[in-house]
Order: sequence, then structure tokens, then C-alpha cells
Amino acid sequence: MSDPRQHIMPVYRPPEETFERGEGVRLITSEGKSYLDFVAGIAVSSLGHSHPDMVAALQDQASKLWHTSNMFRVPAGEDLARKICERVGFANRVFFTNSGTEAIECALKTARKFHWVNGDPDRYEIVTLSGAFHGRSLGAINAGGNPKYLEGFGPALPGFKQVGFDDHEALDAAITEKTAAVLVEPVQGEGGVRAIPETCLTDLRKLCTDRGALLIYDEVQCGMGRTGQLFAYEWAVDAEPDIMCVAKGVGGGFPFGACLTSEATGEVMQPGSHGSTYGGNPVACAAALAVLDVIEEEGLVGRANKIGAEVEAT
Repeated sequence: MSDPRQHIMPVYRPPEETFERGEGVRLITSEGKSYLDFVAGIAVSSLGHSHPDMVAALQDQASKLWHTSNMFRVPAGEDLARKICERVGFANRVFFTNSGTEAIECALKTARKFHWVNGDPDRYEIVTLSGAFHGRSLGAINAGGNPKYLEGFGPALPGFKQVGFDDHEALDAAITEKTAAVLVEPVQGEGGVRAIPETCLTDLRKLCTDRGALLIYDEVQCGMGRTGQLFAYEWAVDAEPDIMCVAKGVGGGFPFGACLTSEATGEVMQPGSHGSTYGGNPVACAAALAVLDVIEEEGLVGRANKIGAEVEAT
């Protein structure tokens, strides 16, 4: 019998095990072997596997309506956007996506469009940090700047500048009259689980404001309570972004992401500026609403903070 994997593009090297179901923090093979899931779908399964509230929300919505596209109103999406904006102080606008990469692409476009609309089209450069990971699209890999991800995909795209993770002088010099935005992960994931110090986030916010550049946070992986705050930047004082990208844990395992913006930043994206066929469809929004509700009702952000302190003390 031929290898059943032969028709899958070989960009991953999965082990031989295949999982039949998940229960809480465990994955179970078809042979009944149980594994403690430390991967969580690459930081995605924020409520674990088969959480009853998520199962109920998905079953309920799937029995009614799966998809209409964004050509029509999606009441669950409107409700979700309202809840997110009420919880995240800086945010007044939301664009729903299917992934973190798509949220990053929306953020990059929004930042450039913001300056174009405001009469400064030469502000198009995006400044990022070494060790960053912002996704797998062409725009995202150029933002991340990792040579192994850029290899084989043609010349580097113009408009991206990368500086050392802790090189403050280089960062100061990199933000010029051509800078549209600075894009950072408050806690780098692939870069080695490196947190930007809280005072540095505060200073970066002030620097961007003084120079007229936007500040974008990539909280795709470090957000949704993983640091003991709903979003990692909330540990810092006066460090709110203009744009923030979220995904992974937001959908609890269902493909979901979002680009959050301030009022002034998001209003530049008018009909025709951007779009997504599946982003924010009724089923995805039902999943994300369930995740937000469970995180709040079960106090999971506080629990993450408590457990983190216990682990650090051991």
C-alpha cells in the first residue's frame, strides 16, 4: 500500500502518531494512547480540546448558517467586534481574518494606507526586530526577515527594515520620515520566547508618537491570556498600539484572526481597500465569542498569571 502522505506537500515532518480525538489537555490516538498536549496546536487551543461551550456554540451555529461572506451583515461578528473593542481600550475597528498571517497583512496595508490618506505617501517602510516571526506570506516573511524563510522566494521586498532585538540606538536611527510603522511582538515566540521589557514598550510608544509612525503589536501568539494579561502589552504603562494583530488562541482551534485598529487608523480602510471571503463568517464568530466568554467566566487570564507565578517559584 502506498504511503497515504504522498500527496501532502512536504513542508512539515509530522511523527507517525495520528490523533483521533482530544479531551481537555490530552490528545488520544486511534489505538487509545493518551498524550499530554504541550503543543496546543501551536499555541492555538486556548480552552483545550472539545470544551463543551465551544462544541455547543459551533453545533448551534452550524445548524443555522455557515457562510454568507462579508457582502452581508454578520450579527455575530458585530457582537464580537463590540466585545473586543470594549475590552481592548485602544481599539475601535476590527477586521476579521482566518489566520495571524492575514491579520499581519491587513495591518501592513492599513499602516501604509493611513499615511497615504494623510498626505504622506513616502511613509511606507516597516521597521521590525531581529528574531521576529510574523507569518508565512511574502509580506510577512519579509517583515520577519528570517533568511531561511526568505530563501528561494526571490529578492527581498522593498520597504522593510530590521534592527537588533535589543539595539536601542539602531531602532532610534531606523525610525525616519519614511517609517510607516514599527511592528513588534511584545513577546517573541520563534525568536526564543524573548519579552520586550515593559519600560521599553512604553518608550517605543512615545518614540513612535514623536516621530509620526504607527505602532503595531503582533500578539498572535503571546495574546489571549498567555502572559497573565489578556494581551501582553497590557503589562506596560502607556504603551497602547495603533494596530494589533491577534489569532491562534482567539479561535480556540477554529481558524480565526483579527486586525484591531484605533478609530483614526482604521477609518482609512474604506470599501475596496481590503477583504476576505471567509474572514468573520458566522461559524468562526460563534467560536470566538465562546472563547471570549469562557476565558472571562472561568477566570482563565488570572489562572494563567497564578500558574505562571507558581512555575517561576519552583
